[in-house]
Amino acid sequence: MSDYTEGDKKQDIHILHSMGYAQELERRMSSFSNFAISFSIICILSGGINSLAQATSGVGGAAIGIGWPIGCIISLFFALGMAQISSAYPTAGGLYHWSSILGTRFTGWLTAWLNLLGLITVLGAINIGTALFLGGTFGAQLGIADTTGVVSPGMQVVLVILFTIVQAAINHFGIGLTAKLTDFSGTLILVTAAVLTIACLIYAPTHDISRLWTFTNYSGDAGGAVWPQSDSMWYIFALGLLLPIYTITGYDASAHTSEETKKAALSVPRSMVSAVLWSSLAGWVMLSAFVIAIPDMAAGAKQGWAVFFTTINTIMPAWLVTVLYVAIFISQFLCGLATVTSCSRMIFAFSRDGGIPVGSKTLASVSPKFRTPVAAIWTGAALESLFVWGALFISVGEASLYVTVVNATLIFLFLSFLFPIVLGIFAYGTKKWPAPGPWDLGQGVYKTVGVLATLGMVLIIYIAIQPPNDKVLAVTVGLIVLAIIIWFAVENKRFKGPPIGDMIAKRKAEIAAAEAAVGETGTVSPVPGE
Repeated sequence: MSDYTEGDKKQDIHILHSMGYAQELERRMSSFSNFAISFSIICILSGGINSLAQATSGVGGAAIGIGWPIGCIISLFFALGMAQISSAYPTAGGLYHWSSILGTRFTGWLTAWLNLLGLITVLGAINIGTALFLGGTFGAQLGIADTTGVVSPGMQVVLVILFTIVQAAINHFGIGLTAKLTDFSGTLILVTAAVLTIACLIYAPTHDISRLWTFTNYSGDAGGAVWPQSDSMWYIFALGLLLPIYTITGYDASAHTSEETKKAALSVPRSMVSAVLWSSLAGWVMLSAFVIAIPDMAAGAKQGWAVFFTTINTIMPAWLVTVLYVAIFISQFLCGLATVTSCSRMIFAFSRDGGIPVGSKTLASVSPKFRTPVAAIWTGAALESLFVWGALFISVGEASLYVTVVNATLIFLFLSFLFPIVLGIFAYGTKKWPAPGPWDLGQGVYKTVGVLATLGMVLIIYIAIQPPNDKVLAVTVGLIVLAIIIWFAVENKRFKGPPIGDMIAKRKAEIAAAEAAVGETGTVSPVPGE
């Protein structure tokens, strides 16, 4: 972003100061980099492939041709609502901050914990998916899987920890390196998706486009037991919406990196919405081509979770399969890298307001050398590793581990997305939210989007807790009830929330000291390559 002037930077810092925060993190991210980090976490080559059986083993091709766009539109409602708020309040840990400003300390605190739980579980789901993908592709050759590509739970834990250590280390050494890799990731995802799409169409033994609107019941054994047997086509179709809704998430990363993004009030909302739109379109084209390329739809559905590997290995030459698998693996790993960034910024932002009961001061610290929240990065990595270990070795009944993780992630994340949007409906135009930011949908459109997002949340909860994932409901309700008890017993007295009113003015000296400690001068310095 070569047109980033001294005035632009002063404006970014002024907005941050007006909310009571110091410019401790470094603004190295261009508008494209902010787009790329959300696009990398959405990663149609991760969720779109690893969870593909939720569609193909449901109602078949129609789950992609018709279901994918419907699920993406639901995600878009959330992205539009969040984008509107992010333009007015561009801060790291945005969702927590928005819920606090537009609601109360309690709504902000609850949003923070839901978002944090969602980020930790989604990071675990991504890295578990990456481990399973590596096992299904090169696992036998690498000695990490059996001859059928199955990776043991113990090896999954080892791989996830290794992935996470590398991802955290890259984040440790500065947003510049992370941004370069996520920029590359965005390009790699688009190029790989295009190559996969073209290859599917070239090597497809048949080109039966009607599959994309044909409903066939593959529940039960007909679909490799991905879903329990049901005679309701619409019920199975609804379950298939988990694929696009889970895949098209993670765009809150644009908000979490607001304080590292140039011209954040415009760049962040544009990036958030663009990441959803481009991922939705590219994913629909790619997966539609894949469905068309399946040699036999019934046989493919019966493969269950192995449908992607079986189809690609069957129809494409070995050299091309290898190239695609390597590119997809790198994309999935970089998806996890971007998620570590998002998770660590959430921990950092919540901690600087004293949100974490123990160790907030350390977790809110920023390395003067790298300008990154080092303690928050490694804490997020450790929590995700512990979560994966627990998920793999604690029984979840008959549910597939991966699907259970996906469903828990959906509820935690989308509830944290919804809270500020709904609060914004009532706060818009009041003293809590007197004016929109420079990126503005308009009051009527925003409130309509908020209502539609609320209806989408009802659907998400319904489909996320259906058998074999019915235990997800008890886990979700239990955690929310526990959070409420903790709030009224302890946190209501301890947690002060983000600075508001006179508290902001009183932070002037504290802000100056924090910026001096990390060497922030408030001037624009040239960034190599920009």
